[in-house]
Amino acid sequence: MASRNREQNVIAARWTADGTELGRTDLTAPGADIFGENVFSPVVLKQRLPKTIHRKLLRTLENGEALDPTLADAVATAMKDWAMEHGATHYTHWFQPLTGSTAEKHDSFYGPVGDGTALAEFSGKELIQGEPDASSFPTGGIRATFEARGYTAWDPTSPAFILENPNGSLLCIPTAFASWTGEALDTKIPLLRSMDSLSRSALKALKLLGDSETERVFTTVGPEQEYFLIDEQYYFERPDLINTGRTLFGAKPPKGHELDDHYFGSIPERVLACMMDTELELARLGVPIKTRHNEVAPAQYEVAPIFESSNVGADHQQLTMQILQNVARRYGLVCLIHEKPFAGVNGSGKHNNWSMSTDGGENLLNPGATPHENLQFLFFCSAVIQAVNKHQGLIRATVASVGQDHRLGANEAPPAIMSVFLGGELDRVFDAIEKGKTTRSKPGSFLGLGSDVLPPLALDGGDRNRTSPFAFTGNKFEFRAPGSSQSISFVNTVLNTVVAEAIDDLSAKLSKALKTRKSIEAALMPVLKANLKENKRVLFSGDGYSEEWHAEAAKRGLKNLRTTPDALPEMVAPATIKAFTKYKVLNKRELEARYEVAVEQYVTGLNIEGETAASMARTMILPAATRHLAELRAAEVPALVDETAALVDELFAAIGTLEKANAGEPSRGGVLNHAKYMRDQVIPAMEATREVADRLEGIVADDLWPLPKYQEMLFIK
Repeated sequence: MASRNREQNVIAARWTADGTELGRTDLTAPGADIFGENVFSPVVLKQRLPKTIHRKLLRTLENGEALDPTLADAVATAMKDWAMEHGATHYTHWFQPLTGSTAEKHDSFYGPVGDGTALAEFSGKELIQGEPDASSFPTGGIRATFEARGYTAWDPTSPAFILENPNGSLLCIPTAFASWTGEALDTKIPLLRSMDSLSRSALKALKLLGDSETERVFTTVGPEQEYFLIDEQYYFERPDLINTGRTLFGAKPPKGHELDDHYFGSIPERVLACMMDTELELARLGVPIKTRHNEVAPAQYEVAPIFESSNVGADHQQLTMQILQNVARRYGLVCLIHEKPFAGVNGSGKHNNWSMSTDGGENLLNPGATPHENLQFLFFCSAVIQAVNKHQGLIRATVASVGQDHRLGANEAPPAIMSVFLGGELDRVFDAIEKGKTTRSKPGSFLGLGSDVLPPLALDGGDRNRTSPFAFTGNKFEFRAPGSSQSISFVNTVLNTVVAEAIDDLSAKLSKALKTRKSIEAALMPVLKANLKENKRVLFSGDGYSEEWHAEAAKRGLKNLRTTPDALPEMVAPATIKAFTKYKVLNKRELEARYEVAVEQYVTGLNIEGETAASMARTMILPAATRHLAELRAAEVPALVDETAALVDELFAAIGTLEKANAGEPSRGGVLNHAKYMRDQVIPAMEATREVADRLEGIVADDLWPLPKYQEMLFIK
């Protein structure tokens, strides 16, 4: 009789397309372009509103004014009619509380009219404001449990959209979420505030630099999403994956990604079908997906969009994770977006490509033909360098979480030390600025490929550095440290705020210098030189994984915040509070609330992991090992009995230590001390239990082992 695992593998591998998911479409036919068809876009709004109402609405939004009831009712009616044409019977204010995910409460368009029938209605008041229970979401103490009132407020800068379901459709209205007292309880409000702050600061700088036409500066993002896909049969037999998103047990498979044969490899048919279906849904939602490919680890993949405004990009990133997980189930797969679902295997991140653009379409981080002659670029690039140096601890804190502690600092992700990589050409430019010399950029060159049939490739000004957490990549900075399961909203809120602060600092110095210098260049170059001297310690072009860099970073005075409890206090450091209150992004109370929520989520997440590990070890792994031991004793094989008995005893002792650690907590010291206790007591106890359990996996009879193994989950597609 075949073992249970082998039968599972055969079943898991039996996937065939039924031909109903996508079908074949003539993409040249009229109406075949489905991009944005489920989005209540500005184009749709213009088509459905009378011209006078539409013009008045645009003026209202441009001036940041409150909508009067007439305008709100007109928009609501148009939105309701459009949604019902798409099959929507309900609407929801779609918001992003401090859980890191999204939230929704569905309300019907229909209401009884008294004669046994129902009428579809949706007013401007219902569009603009909703009222979910604020006490049921983490608030960090802003709202007590008995204080239930909270408000959602329509965000007109992010279009409403339709989510489809086999049994109907839902109108989703992106909204902010605030307390009854007006404090931000979500990730959208501070992001919008930070975008406004950076725009104001950048506009002042642009005027000093001679630009009097730009009226608005937008920050843009293009977040790359990494994820794993495994067969759902294996997922539902793993309590650790169900409860925590990662495997708490699992021995290293005979083959991992040592052969480097997965990255950019041919995409398996079922996975490609799932990807295509996902991209189809995202296209309907207006999410501009550009790239898909196999990632480094087996069963790991990536999807990446084109740049968008930070607010819309953050909304779309949340949708991308949701759609990935929903669509995977149609193909008998489960999408894992945990940072480290498999120990010893490459983890998943979310590279946050960040830049600044004007309302005229100019990218402020796009160098000119010769970067050192492009004063505007050098100004804004210098501001970013200053911001990363001054707020390196805070930037590190934005990516701190339970999942990230398994990934950051390993040879698959940037180190916990924040540094900036500029590339060879920009390194030479800033070196020249520091020395007060004028140098010529190297003329455009080409990379010869040694064959007449291959075209010459334009040679970039600098190589890429995958070990750098904050790397300049041509016309943007790529923040490589965010985790795959994270919302990007707080990351970009922080980047916008600290860069705005740095821009204002440089603008003040430039304004002062312009009083005594005749030209912008003569005034700016000394400012940039002084700025570089103050902030150059954060520039690094070498191997961020090396021990030499860690030693060098310590000499430079850079922070190395290795774990989440080390990093999170930076969220409420004096420099953080000063910057965020000055720019009216988050007040002290709102910052402290986010700190409390982040620490509590770390403690809670580790508690769930610890209790799950103890339960699995005691009720699944230990019984399997003792059954195997009983069979060995019955077979009278003393050497194997002794080996197994020793490991069973070791596992039993480790489980006891883990259960004791799970039950304990510091008697005083507050929530941060509790987090440190979990890090210093629970994590080592989990690791010790796993270590002996994984050794048992290597000797217990395969048909007795209760969990799908790495070699099944990672390689059967």
